[in-house]
Amino acid sequence: MTTAPKRGKKKIERRHSDSHLIEECRKGSEPAWTDLIDRYKNLIFSIPIHYGLSPEDAADIFQAVCMDLLAELPRLREPKALPAWLIQVARNRCFHRRQTLQRHNVQRIDDFDPSAALIDVPENLVARVQREQLLRDAMSELSPRCRQLVQMLFFETPPRPYEEVARELRLAQGSIGFTRRNCLEKLRERLETLGY
Repeated sequence: MTTAPKRGKKKIERRHSDSHLIEECRKGSEPAWTDLIDRYKNLIFSIPIHYGLSPEDAADIFQAVCMDLLAELPRLREPKALPAWLIQVARNRCFHRRQTLQRHNVQRIDDFDPSAALIDVPENLVARVQREQLLRDAMSELSPRCRQLVQMLFFETPPRPYEEVARELRLAQGSIGFTRRNCLEKLRERLETLGY
């Protein structure tokens, strides 16, 4: 006996374009919203961290940016502009948060550190977070094994020894160098396609 497929929410695949996810979000698709936020959560969260805000403030700003996105999604005309829009909204939120913190941060004169007051956001913040997002996008396009290998060798501190990587990925230790080279080549090609 066969059963009819269940109707209801359709599953949104991870590799859909921003345009597709935005259109699905406008229709009320929760899986599309989850995928869209998952795609850009690191981008959004990285900006308050670059501003030197606390993890708690970064989490608050992340939530505020997500709420702004939800409110503005129906009016978003160009889906390709979404990353730049998210960066700008997050930067504005960070700027206002820092102003609020400075207003409410009462210090004694002898505790004042002028060099700390001069610390500002790096000039190249937008370019940096855009490059980081391109790298995250390119990494998401790699096979799970390549993604895991690159993560273990280049994004963990300290990087894992080949022996441990080989054991975890169930590869021969001698093949790690070859596999790494292939994975990095795929990553480079993907980055070039994305304009990095």
